Amino acid sequence: MMQTIAIPYFIGRRMDRFVVPQPAVVLESSLPDALYDVSRTPGSGATPQLRMAELYADLASVVAETAMPLVYAGDCLAVIGVLGGLQRRGIDPTLFWFDAHGDFHTWETTRSGFLGGMPLAMITGRGEQTIVERVGLVPLEDHRIVLAGVRDLDEGEDAAIMESGVKVMTVDAVADSIPAPGPIYVHLDVDVVDPSDLPAINYPAPNGPSAIAVKTAIDRLVSSGQVIAASVSSWNPSLEGASRAEATTRFILSALAD
Repeated sequence: MMQTIAIPYFIGRRMDRFVVPQPAVVLESSLPDALYDVSRTPGSGATPQLRMAELYADLASVVAETAMPLVYAGDCLAVIGVLGGLQRRGIDPTLFWFDAHGDFHTWETTRSGFLGGMPLAMITGRGEQTIVERVGLVPLEDHRIVLAGVRDLDEGEDAAIMESGVKVMTVDAVADSIPAPGPIYVHLDVDVVDPSDLPAINYPAPNGPSAIAVKTAIDRLVSSGQVIAASVSSWNPSLEGASRAEATTRFILSALAD
């Protein structure tokens, strides 16, 4: 059975009303003062990167001591901490990343400067590396990553993914596939689900798979017996429909909780 870890932060900012299944270990870190401006670029003084570097280094330490972690986080950058913790245990997994967005921006491609659009690129060693270096993460090779359900890509980001070795699959294709041998880490950004099924998300992307389809794909991975860690980037508890989003997420992840 997986052990739940809650890390209730969004881009280094503490979230209110963050809800996770109990029992759970709630990670509360003593973080350095840093500006919350999510578009601060390197060399411009205190940045959210410095704050999150400490936060996710703490997460890596907790994951390293947890046999089967299931991490509930406010953003996808937490994956860096989870991977860092797994590597400390000698585990280099294949990462199945379910997301409507590519999260593959670097400082060269981003228009907004939003760090939440960069974590998958960071994990591969591209672009911003402050958090990666603090956690001690050895970047994953592209071919160890499956990006599932992606449909909302920005200009520049789309080309970067196409030119990379990251494997892009539909959610249905994951459900029909047999994963390669070796440990699997599943990350779910709940916005991969069509917003008609799962509301209360910050960046909704229509024309996505149903909650049932996403659950079927994750169940397929779990049935392989290879899943050793999972994480979920949560809905926004302050938005309308949050209670429904919570229930739908629990439904999708029910196989991981058993």
